[in-house]
Amino acid sequence: MRVVFFIISILAQVPLLAVSDYVVVVSKNSTVEALDSDMVRDVFLKKRNFDGHTRLLPINLIGEKPVRQEFESSVLKMNREAIKRYWVVNHFQGVSPPPTQASLQSVKSFVEKVKGAIGYLPREMVDDSLRIIYEF
Repeated sequence: MRVVFFIISILAQVPLLAVSDYVVVVSKNSTVEALDSDMVRDVFLKKRNFDGHTRLLPINLIGEKPVRQEFESSVLKMNREAIKRYWVVNHFQGVSPPPTQASLQSVKSFVEKVKGAIGYLPREMVDDSLRIIYEF
């Protein structure tokens, strides 16, 4: 019986594999297979426009929704004020922020229908029309 309690106590200390709540997605028809965190960051900060021969069009969720806040914090590694400053500086260099969509469903539809579109969604919204290329 002691052995069982010992094993249970050891297993209780081992963290479970974490599954990301949010993902970066492209259309299932996209040639983009996967991007790492730096590549995703560069796409959404418009420092990178292509993956191979595929022109990438990042799409943001409008406002302060939790998925956007998590994306900015985890992937862009910037808070809202830093992002605003970044786009003010880049505006004067002719670079504008990614377009926005008003809802998660509209982000999903945009990514499904617009060639090269890349967006982020809660994992539970992903179906067979999309391909996950990064998790956060």
